[in-house]
Amino acid sequence: MMSRVSAEFESPDLAESALMRVRSSVSGVYRTGVIYDKRSEKAERLRNGSIYTVIPTAVTAYNYFTAVTESPASVDVVPEPQRRRTARAFAICDAASAGKVSALLSALGGVSIRSEV
Repeated sequence: MMSRVSAEFESPDLAESALMRVRSSVSGVYRTGVIYDKRSEKAERLRNGSIYTVIPTAVTAYNYFTAVTESPASVDVVPEPQRRRTARAFAICDAASAGKVSALLSALGGVSIRSEV
């Protein structure tokens, strides 16, 4: 019998490291994975960036670029629900190993742990 155990973590990095520990410590784990919103990566990249705005000249001019303004990028460009870096880690394992996987994910910072048969 197979079980799927999943837990929520604060970031994809924490979920990956927890699953690496599960794979190395618990026998009977067949597959692991991390599910998270990829748009949160865009917000993270904007954190230390800049936004450049090109101010064009008149349409009849040959040179369309007259000035470039620079402003610091803000993560507010991406809406709040999409900025969340939470990730859901899952492991597909034997039913006998599900309790060990749940306990290990909990010990490594996982919350909202669910086990499905």
